[in-house]
Amino acid sequence: MSPAMLSLWGGDTQPPCFLESLTRVAARRGGQIAIVDERREVTYDGLLAWSGHIAALLRDKGVGAGDRVAVTGERGTDVVAAVLAAMRLTAACVPLDAAYPERRLAHMLTDSRPKVLLHSGALPAIGTGTPALEIPPPQSGTWEVSSTALPPTVCVPDRPVYVIYTSGSTGRPKGVALPHSCVDNMAEWQRTHSRRGDLRTAQFAPMNFDVWFQEVLGTLAGGGTLVTVPERLRFDPFGLLDWLRRQRIERLFLPCLALHMLAVAAGAEASLEGLALAEINTAGEQLVCSGPVRALFARLKDCVLNNHYGQSESAMVTVHTLQGPVTDWPTHPPIGRPLPGCELLIAPLDGDEPHGSAPSDVGELLVAGLPMSREYLNQPDLSAARYVTIERTTHGHTHAFRTGDLVRHEDGVLRFLGRLDHDVKIRGTRINLLEVEACLLDQPTVGEAVCVAPDRAEGGRTLHAAVTAAPGRPEPEPSTLLRSLSELLPAVSLPLTITVLPTLPRTANGKTDRAAVVQLIGGDR
Repeated sequence: MSPAMLSLWGGDTQPPCFLESLTRVAARRGGQIAIVDERREVTYDGLLAWSGHIAALLRDKGVGAGDRVAVTGERGTDVVAAVLAAMRLTAACVPLDAAYPERRLAHMLTDSRPKVLLHSGALPAIGTGTPALEIPPPQSGTWEVSSTALPPTVCVPDRPVYVIYTSGSTGRPKGVALPHSCVDNMAEWQRTHSRRGDLRTAQFAPMNFDVWFQEVLGTLAGGGTLVTVPERLRFDPFGLLDWLRRQRIERLFLPCLALHMLAVAAGAEASLEGLALAEINTAGEQLVCSGPVRALFARLKDCVLNNHYGQSESAMVTVHTLQGPVTDWPTHPPIGRPLPGCELLIAPLDGDEPHGSAPSDVGELLVAGLPMSREYLNQPDLSAARYVTIERTTHGHTHAFRTGDLVRHEDGVLRFLGRLDHDVKIRGTRINLLEVEACLLDQPTVGEAVCVAPDRAEGGRTLHAAVTAAPGRPEPEPSTLLRSLSELLPAVSLPLTITVLPTLPRTANGKTDRAAVVQLIGGDR
């Protein structure tokens, strides 16, 4: 990599081990409710006892430091206790979404080679031969676990806490192991950055999404209460809004699309009285401050919006907080500044190296320091391409992760410009798909919007959009939308077609499934 790279440093930090933080919380607040789902409430004392019992069962199955434990089941108390049990043995958790296709789950198990598969409820029919163990329910009394049953808590910074699988360009998902240094830093930052560490927090994210660990570990490290969102409400913004009010939720993590739909639902209500929201965090895609989002926060006077940025390979690395008059909020907010312990580097693009030694303000973002993972599991060639050696930085880092994201540095903060591997040029002009989507989302009849640029074999890339109707509004008329867009965008940025769909397809993590959209509207990728 070029030595002429702009560096942003988040500051020095020495985050405590998450397990040590959890133990201290339990010593102070042992009788307080730690986690709630539709079946039960579990206190901090109960959670430590329950996870200790599961850890003892895993130890009896031969699980030890450095091993892996697969975990599957519905979001809630069971899987949280199981993940903590693996952590207490210094083993890595491999979360599996039982809704995934059997072949995909089988690949994950074969690739990660866990010692045991912990499951809550029915065991998925995967058939890899991995020994299975059902997660036992908690006891009302004290678990009979001897003082010698578990080794003392040891946090090794480089040892993985979890392995999650992210989509691969070859169609084979790639495993990423996140070390304690990353997880501890994320949990401690969440505890100290929030308005209060003990906020009552909704658990919304699926378990195989890195935000799940931020929701769970960040809340438990701060002594808060984690309340599991019922699965039936994750894609029902009206039902979710009512649930947030009834549960007195104070902190919420949502994908950008889900935030927009929640804001649309809130716009249909005459009053938001009873909502206790103090902090909403969003990540996963470029945040768009659409009209409904601005209107929501104009009514939630005491609530802040945090725009988080990270990847599966580095969890969370930057934050930008939006507060004050919503009229001052940019449509596409910056991704902000690095977290403590994180060094961000901007590498100039090929052919764009700056003259002399001055680093460029625009280029590919590289992540170094505490948030960085080390490699892809069992994929040395891909690891060598993305986890690169760099000239030693002023903060002592010699390795970094290439995110593949294009960013610009402006006045101390970073702006996300797009994916380098998804650059879109139409007739020689670079098109910002997010800009087109933002203009569509500002149309009163549009609920959701996505813009894609499939590569037609016969005629190059063409621009297309898909939208859904806003709740309570008539179905959008494509010709009317195009006329409105023509007043906001240059002609080259206008979609060739606009397709109205009942819903937009989503990935398991709640993001818009752009590849599925392409297939729905027809054409190649």
